[in-house]
Amino acid sequence: MNPVATLACLLPKAELHLHIEGTLEPELAFRLAQRHGVTLPWPDVEALRAAYNFSDLQSFLDLYYAGANVLRTEADFYDLTRAYLEHAHADNLRHVEIFFDPQTHTERGVAFEDVLGGIRRALLEAEREWGISFRVIMSFLRHLSEADALATLDEARPYLHRIDGIGLDSSEMGHPPSKFARVFAECRELGLPVVAHAGEEGPPEYIEEALDILRVKRIDHGVRALESDALMTRLANEQIPLTVCPLSNVKLKVYDDMTAHGLRKMLARDIKVTINSDDPAYFGGYVNDNFIACIDALDLTADEVIKLARNSIEASWLDNARRDALLAEIDKVVVEWQSAGQ
Repeated sequence: MNPVATLACLLPKAELHLHIEGTLEPELAFRLAQRHGVTLPWPDVEALRAAYNFSDLQSFLDLYYAGANVLRTEADFYDLTRAYLEHAHADNLRHVEIFFDPQTHTERGVAFEDVLGGIRRALLEAEREWGISFRVIMSFLRHLSEADALATLDEARPYLHRIDGIGLDSSEMGHPPSKFARVFAECRELGLPVVAHAGEEGPPEYIEEALDILRVKRIDHGVRALESDALMTRLANEQIPLTVCPLSNVKLKVYDDMTAHGLRKMLARDIKVTINSDDPAYFGGYVNDNFIACIDALDLTADEVIKLARNSIEASWLDNARRDALLAEIDKVVVEWQSAGQ
């Protein structure tokens, strides 16, 4: 393996952009379908995996929501999250901040408590076993109305002590961040930190709306910021993190191939960019896979990889003590890697 890729795999990291529903591997989907007597639209695992050939974000979302139909009980969400955390542990992730979409499930009659309870049970278990700290982010679906989001916030109120922040995801085009100004204002009044998907398929103006109207402190995706020099300067000056998902960007045709990805340009502009996996079951890779793909295609240096790992910790919602401890771990791994003659 490329020595820089080896370093990337060794480094402690955080993942800040991960949809837990997007970690549903075909094998688990079929096991859960069998558990509940559900017939999937695909005859077998191979056929389902072959369907992961998307033309854009919406074609992915159509399959994504169909697959979520097998998630029905607390045990299902535990199994889903536990499977992801095994990948996270293997990739040396020391902290994860995961999105869940309650509207995807409650509209099917799944209890909010079962969704959140299963996810958190697995996260608490991984924290005890592997020392992976976590935050849980409840996301609103932007293709639904703001009234639906407000209703979801009301439903979530009894559980807010177990929810660490609020996000906004799903279909971006035609659904600008400003559509959700009122519900995000209410979330901020409740003391919940907020993030939003912006600038994946949507224009740079969506990123500006997320910052100025929703008042987010972190942008999920944000790659189209490269189209606005003024916005790039602002992101650098204010050190607003971007949770970029390279394999996702290529799979959803944001970029034709990885060599065209803007990640390195963002690093050169001192943007606090991070590498994440988004929906790894559908896009072909978890965090280390994304690092390796970027190293191979963009010829990232060791210093750039170290910067990306440090950014992931610095951009997280960790308390200062945990953040400093993980940054010190990164420094230790770098010294050991250099001492080994890399």
